[in-house]
Amino acid sequence: MTDATDHSGLFGHPRGLSTLFFTELWERFSYYGMRAILMLYMVAPVASGGLAFDTVKAAGIYGLYTGSVYFTAIPGGWIADKLLGLRGAVLAGGVLIALGHYCLFGAASPTLFFAGLVLIVLGTGLLKPNVSSIVGELYPSGDGRRDAGFSIFYMGINLGALVSPLICGWLAQKVGWHWGFGAAALGMTLGVLQFVLGRHRLGNAGLLRERPKDATTLWMRVAAVSAAVGLLLWIIWPWRDFAILGGTVVLFAWLLKTGGRSPEETKRIGAIIVLFVFATLFWIAFEQAGSSLTLFADQNTDNVVFGYEFPSSWYQSAEPVFVVLFAPVFAWLWVFLGRREPSSPAKFAWALLLVGVGFALAALAAQRFDATSTKVSPWWLIGLYFCHALGELALSPVGLSTVTKLAPARIVGLMMGVWFLALSLGNFLGGRVAGLFGQLPVPQLFGSVFLATAVSALVLALLAKPIKGLMGGVR
Repeated sequence: MTDATDHSGLFGHPRGLSTLFFTELWERFSYYGMRAILMLYMVAPVASGGLAFDTVKAAGIYGLYTGSVYFTAIPGGWIADKLLGLRGAVLAGGVLIALGHYCLFGAASPTLFFAGLVLIVLGTGLLKPNVSSIVGELYPSGDGRRDAGFSIFYMGINLGALVSPLICGWLAQKVGWHWGFGAAALGMTLGVLQFVLGRHRLGNAGLLRERPKDATTLWMRVAAVSAAVGLLLWIIWPWRDFAILGGTVVLFAWLLKTGGRSPEETKRIGAIIVLFVFATLFWIAFEQAGSSLTLFADQNTDNVVFGYEFPSSWYQSAEPVFVVLFAPVFAWLWVFLGRREPSSPAKFAWALLLVGVGFALAALAAQRFDATSTKVSPWWLIGLYFCHALGELALSPVGLSTVTKLAPARIVGLMMGVWFLALSLGNFLGGRVAGLFGQLPVPQLFGSVFLATAVSALVLALLAKPIKGLMGGVR
């Protein structure tokens, strides 16, 4: 932990928050810049430099990639806890991500393209959960600035996500696909450099607590397990949906049995698991942004403003704009409300409702397109992303903060990885949903997403009190 009296950083927070803020900003710049063009690149014809995949194949690859990015947060958290420390994992992850984007930039074949995706997946697994865990370590237990600090940190995420589609998307769709990937590579390189130069601001946060005596043996186990998992995935690939869901259930059973050393710790782990389920439902809907909603923006929306036809990938900047504008408001609101602040389950319920309302707008827009055969106004998607931004602010930074408060300190990296598994499942299952674009009527597809999230919000609201009981006084 850093000194509890450290108020010398951003908005009176520990000064190490600025280093982590910009590390995450550049990592998200690279990720969202590439994500904004990935689906469009895969379905684009070969003549324009694309891969000419059909929608179902492209959506499947997109969902598997974005799901894997967050799934690897679990082993990434374990490696940080046992071998590298949080800081070492963040640095190694940043280097791998940059190398992956350079592979995409120079991709002359599908093989190099897929190799780049694999490197980004491995690097994000090391960086993503552990940079968030370091943020939690900047604050001592009971520090009222923690939720606000995560909201500020989350603003860095969205600044990167805001700018990157404008730059990467324009380069990709107006100049050439690989130039968009190259801009993402440069962004991650800058992120690594500033993390190395600013590490002194972190104090003791993120350092490995105990050097392993058998590090070589542990690394050999990591290699063996990785090889075994790769072989297993190859064997069970036709049944991957059931395998992933079944593996998640087994993981939760193991955590409940072995993760807690007291009944209170076990209950708190149980609370994380319950919130995980509803977070997964949120991300299934929310992560349509880079897949089905991107295709809707490209094919069904009138992307012209004041006579200028802008790239359809630019819609990916709309939601981050709202997050950047409203993140300080949410950070102030949680502190202002004090003891009247809504509980984490209540915030999650509002998030599900808001993401559902966004899809209600999308369903109406799709219905209008079907009725008139005329491309719809961009304002439909702007309204959707406004709702999604408010929902994200009510769930994502709150979820990060809640996990750091509920998880036992000895396994906080692992539990943060488990939290990102919700994003993984949400992205993977979201890819399956996106594959229905063009298979089902679009109003029916978006309307179904609205109904699913609205019902989930109601169920969670009814379960809020029991979940608070599992949290054992943690708000």
